[in-house]
Amino acid sequence: MLGNLFLTIIETLGSLLSGVLLARFVMQWQRVSFRNPIGQFVLATTDWVVVPLRRFVPGMFGLDMASLLPAWIVQTLVVFVALWVRGIVGMADPLSLLVVMWGVGLLETFKAALYLLMGVVLMSAVFSWVNPHAPLAGVINALAEPFLRPFRRIIPAIGGVDLTPIALLLVLQVALSALAMGKYMLIGLA
Repeated sequence: MLGNLFLTIIETLGSLLSGVLLARFVMQWQRVSFRNPIGQFVLATTDWVVVPLRRFVPGMFGLDMASLLPAWIVQTLVVFVALWVRGIVGMADPLSLLVVMWGVGLLETFKAALYLLMGVVLMSAVFSWVNPHAPLAGVINALAEPFLRPFRRIIPAIGGVDLTPIALLLVLQVALSALAMGKYMLIGLA
């Protein structure tokens, strides 16, 4: 009981931290300005880890690896704690355990990125219906637009209603299901 509660707290904190790190990664990748409340929050909560890492972790192909790498490390540590609480750490072969932790940590990082994208797409849709000129609408739309654009090429607006967020959310749900299957397959290797 206490182990499950502890694990829930660790998984929640790990997901939040890696989600903010992924938000920073995506905002830099999409060149979204950090001069807004969301950007300031992301910088304030991630500078402590990203700024020192930039000395050792260079960017790659214009991507900020100093933001992406700690998101993966956090998720890998959460996986380690989960396996430890379940008693798998002591029974598994150390090399296979390390491979499983890295692999599941990577899948969990993708999962956090997909949930982040789902949240951004939902907020973008709500802003478009309720208040498209809200101060945060520009940032949210800038984050969602590159992922919605391919769907907009295929799915036209029907009666002035953009259905592409629904299509993207459906694809993201399928991707989450595939990640869950991959996670259970990897954990079975430990």
